[in-house]
Amino acid sequence: MALTRRGLLAAGGAAGALAAGTHATTAHASVRRRLHTGFDRLAADGYALLSGQRVGVVTNPTGVTSAVRHIVDVMHGDERIDLVAVFGPEHGFRGTAQAGGSEGRFDDPATGLPVYDTYQQSGQRLANVFTASGVDTIVFDIQDAGARFYTYIWTLYDCMQAAALAGKRFVVLDRPNPVSGRAALGPVLEPAFASFVGRQRIAQAHGMTVAELALLFNGEFLKDDPVDLATVRMSGWRRSDHFGDTGLPWVPPSPNMPTPDTALVYSGTCLFEGTSLSEGRGTTRPFELLGAPGVDRRWAQAAQSLALPGVHFREAYFTPTFNKHVGKTCGGLQLHVHDRDAFDPVRTGIGLLVTARAVWPGFQWVNNNWIDKLTGSTKVRTLIDAGADTDEVVGSWRDELAAFRRVRRRYLRY
Repeated sequence: MALTRRGLLAAGGAAGALAAGTHATTAHASVRRRLHTGFDRLAADGYALLSGQRVGVVTNPTGVTSAVRHIVDVMHGDERIDLVAVFGPEHGFRGTAQAGGSEGRFDDPATGLPVYDTYQQSGQRLANVFTASGVDTIVFDIQDAGARFYTYIWTLYDCMQAAALAGKRFVVLDRPNPVSGRAALGPVLEPAFASFVGRQRIAQAHGMTVAELALLFNGEFLKDDPVDLATVRMSGWRRSDHFGDTGLPWVPPSPNMPTPDTALVYSGTCLFEGTSLSEGRGTTRPFELLGAPGVDRRWAQAAQSLALPGVHFREAYFTPTFNKHVGKTCGGLQLHVHDRDAFDPVRTGIGLLVTARAVWPGFQWVNNNWIDKLTGSTKVRTLIDAGADTDEVVGSWRDELAAFRRVRRRYLRY
């Protein structure tokens, strides 16, 4: 039976949200369930939600079908939809830029569509881009990594805010949280530390899908001037699912997020961006390999002695080809997650910071205490500097995390 327009939408937090639509299986099932993304369901309904609209799409290389065709290429060839513009985030629409870069304004060679740059644009400036593009409705379809400091969710936030200013409709096509949506973890951002790696008060590992985040943003942070929002849910996704359970192809959402394993550890080990140790950029296992020249086996031993759930640590050596310590042999460790359901990436990241500082004299906070932007306050840095252990640091955000979890619960749709 064809989906109806009413059955397809979960708009602005309406109570009549779509059911998940598949039978329950375990997260480690040997046969993968068939998950249908928001785009799959939109297309199956003949793009009824976008009928009569001039449409622009905010996307990147992850906006693909299960057959790995990009949704822009699919929609451009479909007469049922009037696609007139594309908007690219950090790394760009086609993904040609490294971290901290974008592709600028160009015409896409494959479709001829104008591509506009959203990176580092927000507010009225971004609203002016939407107005100049001539679109009526803006569609968002990007695969997230599940961490507050992964910038695509703030592209979502900025685009929602700008769309409201420009008087445009906004539609979010949902995709899975690749590290499951079971729980929110970690410290909650304090407003004084807002930046493009964290605009608003959400947890470091938010445990939400992009559509759920859009509903939360609209209901909590944009409520004085909300955007005209609709979300198109997935079918076949369960909160316990990791990416490998979905049957979807993994397309790296950024150059240093090559696999779902990277995403699994990222919300903890990205904290090493704020230290003098390499976070593994310039290797084949970014965020899983950590280290610096002069670090030896004592770090892996100290980390292993913490008995952190779901993960082992192996002494490792690597030579980054770019970023920190380029061309130098780094000693350190590699994370091996053996039980992804038990694994707590944020606790693990804190444990690794505590032990690295204890065993390596060269440990430093770098880039004007960038760690404070990543964690959302000075708390983590000052506690570790004062000699706090892992449990003390993790316990310091108990109350703020509990408050966020209560807010988060109102916007969960699976």
